[in-house]
Amino acid sequence: WSEAGPCNIHTLALAGHVKEGVRKGGGSPLTVPTIVVNDNIGMGTEGMRYSLVSREVIADTIEAQINAHAFDGFVGIGGCDKTTPGILMAMARLNLPAVYLYGGTAEPGFYGNTKLTIEDVHEAVGAYLAGKITEDELYEIERRAHPTYGTCAGMFTANTMSAMAEALGMALPGSASPPATSARRIMYAVESGIALMNAMELGIKPRDVMTYEAFENAITVLMAMGGSTNAILHLLAIAYEAGVNLTLDDFDRISRRTPYIASLRPGGEYVMADLDAVGGVPLVMNKLLKAGLLNGKALTITGKTVEENLRNYKFPNVPHDHIVKEVNNPIKPWGGIRILRGSLAPEGAVIKVAATELMRFEGKARPFNSEEEAFQAIRHGEIRPGDVVVIRYEGPKGSPGMPEMLRVTAAIVGAGLGRDVALVTDGRFSGATRGFMIGHVSPEAFVGGPIAIVEDGDKILIDVENARLELLVPEEEIKRRLKNWQPPPPKYTRGLLAKYASLVTSASMGAVTLPKP
Repeated sequence: WSEAGPCNIHTLALAGHVKEGVRKGGGSPLTVPTIVVNDNIGMGTEGMRYSLVSREVIADTIEAQINAHAFDGFVGIGGCDKTTPGILMAMARLNLPAVYLYGGTAEPGFYGNTKLTIEDVHEAVGAYLAGKITEDELYEIERRAHPTYGTCAGMFTANTMSAMAEALGMALPGSASPPATSARRIMYAVESGIALMNAMELGIKPRDVMTYEAFENAITVLMAMGGSTNAILHLLAIAYEAGVNLTLDDFDRISRRTPYIASLRPGGEYVMADLDAVGGVPLVMNKLLKAGLLNGKALTITGKTVEENLRNYKFPNVPHDHIVKEVNNPIKPWGGIRILRGSLAPEGAVIKVAATELMRFEGKARPFNSEEEAFQAIRHGEIRPGDVVVIRYEGPKGSPGMPEMLRVTAAIVGAGLGRDVALVTDGRFSGATRGFMIGHVSPEAFVGGPIAIVEDGDKILIDVENARLELLVPEEEIKRRLKNWQPPPPKYTRGLLAKYASLVTSASMGAVTLPKP
């Protein structure tokens, strides 16, 4: 719970309804909090470095609260981006009976007849800097974009991760999509408390639910819905805590076989509340199950399988093809996210193909050693069509904290360069990012990854269909540059960020923190 933003401001009230359900099930509930870092407040500032770090802090503080007070189980209530994965990591780590409850999405805003989400604000900043809209127009978009409490309205990171919790089987069917303002949120809160007591009676624990097959199901739903690239980091981290061997190869394999079928922003037209009106995440899962793309035998926290839950789910009898397509008539024949590899990303990189029409780009590198440097170059009109903006030293260790590059990506799109400029970074992206943007480049620059030795004017090839990200420089020259490269000094030598930088792993491993050997 936190008053620092709209995402979790109402979760304390939801906790009261969860407690009602626990009491109905015969339990004795108590409420304990954990932290929230609101990404949209920290975006583009030093505060953004704490966002991914907060995922680990959330998991660690839940571990401390649950173990220190000898709780028998818990309902974790999440909202903003890192709360859901942090809670699920703690559930997998502790392996006590647990149920996840999402606080819910905000409703979209409107500016005239235009539906707004938070991405419109960030892109409006770019449009304003490019002289395309006035300051008054920017102000009106800003004040109307997020009109209610709840998380960002599109299929951005928070809503993506709520869908992942449901697809994993750790949340009640249908609970991911109702808006935070909906009375159904109260219903799901009470039912989640009852479900926890039922799971305790049945002896169902998170690792019984979060199996390899469950993660395959979650990845399939991610690809079908065109969800946030951040889900790759988070699912890898949750799987690590659950003792499941999940790798980028699993995402690549499932992406190749799974069609993208849900037209949700930023890649599509609709928001989470629209999806809720036609059947929510169960609608997507049911289509995937019927197509043989989901494992229907996977156990869920209800005590029933995925197949049983979907068979019993009450789908609204309304048209839905405008939002969710049929599997045999998809928006795209492959998943919404692709894994790229090559000389620039030997361990992998990610691109959200759901949010771009481009499949291939070759251009001149414009390297920058920080997000701020890149943003100022865009702001002053120094980026031209055909450029590949390379932002490095923004990875898990180098930044540290692997901040989101939304300020830069939105500035590119807002300036009208979304189809003419690509971006490559060892940082990550907001779920609201769209355009030809490649992130999570591994190894990161700070540990000597090839992205560290890209020079101005180097040619870079991005080939999505063949899953390649290549620095078009002779191999011997790459080796020579890497041999001469020297790591920069750490940006922090004390405090939370310094501790995090010393323990965090590569983005290709989920950026989990591991004890030093």
